[in-house]
Amino acid sequence: MSTPEDSSDSNAPAENTEEAAPTESTEATPAAAAETALVPTAASGENTGPLGQKRGVGFGILLFIVTLGIYGLYWAYKTGDELKAHTGTGIGGVIALVIQIVIWPVNSFVFPSEIGNMYARAGKPAPVSGWTGLWGFPGAYLIVPGIIWFVKVQGALNNYWDSQASQAVAPETAPAPTA
Repeated sequence: MSTPEDSSDSNAPAENTEEAAPTESTEATPAAAAETALVPTAASGENTGPLGQKRGVGFGILLFIVTLGIYGLYWAYKTGDELKAHTGTGIGGVIALVIQIVIWPVNSFVFPSEIGNMYARAGKPAPVSGWTGLWGFPGAYLIVPGIIWFVKVQGALNNYWDSQASQAVAPETAPAPTA
């Protein structure tokens, strides 16, 4: 039979082990953090995927009108797909298309929010946010707010793709160091 003293002795090594474990994990944490900091990922706040395609704002508005809104389905799919590919987060193209078909006003808020988050992860001030969706919401009834929404959202996307493309090109065009 064990006595209360025996049970306290058997717990003592466990307490020492528990005390040693945080010390070991504390020592490993800075090294692990340094390794993690060297590998950029979407989870760590980096936008590392391929850049999306710039689209003409005026041309997009014209296509919306000429195709009676069908271009909007294509635009929602491609934009959602490009955002997800670049950031690693977001709803993606298929879900964006389904939302556009079923409850399109939701995308009026989702796209500007995702674009604003993309800007924030890149350390830039966000020109659009979820609140920008208020411009797109009455778009089915009033054409002008819908156009303003599209100009703001597609313009922000075009500016972001331009800025990222110029940053990606800059290191490659630098002259190679001579020995």
